[in-house]
Amino acid sequence: MIREAALADLAALTDLESACFAGDAWSPALIESELLGETRSVLLASGETGVIGYCSMRIVDGVADLQRIAVRPAARRQGLGRELLEELFGRATGRGATRMLLEVAASNEAAIGLYESFSFEPISRRHDYYADGTDAVVMERTLGEWS
Repeated sequence: MIREAALADLAALTDLESACFAGDAWSPALIESELLGETRSVLLASGETGVIGYCSMRIVDGVADLQRIAVRPAARRQGLGRELLEELFGRATGRGATRMLLEVAASNEAAIGLYESFSFEPISRRHDYYADGTDAVVMERTLGEWS
């Protein structure tokens, strides 16, 4: 089940961040700012074991910026990342966004493959972007009819 996240979900989202991103995990304060931000949308996916995924985007001037997408390791490769991304596309276009941007670790082949399957294209690279020194690939796609 995918739903809008609420401030009451902060502890679960913080736990998920740690499970998915280790040294690059967002702090509780940063997650709280995502939940409270007027230009942001945070979606949460839950399953039998609790929170298994979430995503966050920010929309400014018609551009949706995918801030985060995370799926608990045990729930990966089952289509949840795809479902979260599809839900974000619908919300972004509903709020007037015409394109979406994201950064992804250059070493994260699974995520890059997911984004490419949705017609995201690399447009730039940010060197030493992540805490471990990994580069980020900046990707972009036009929004509209995506299904």
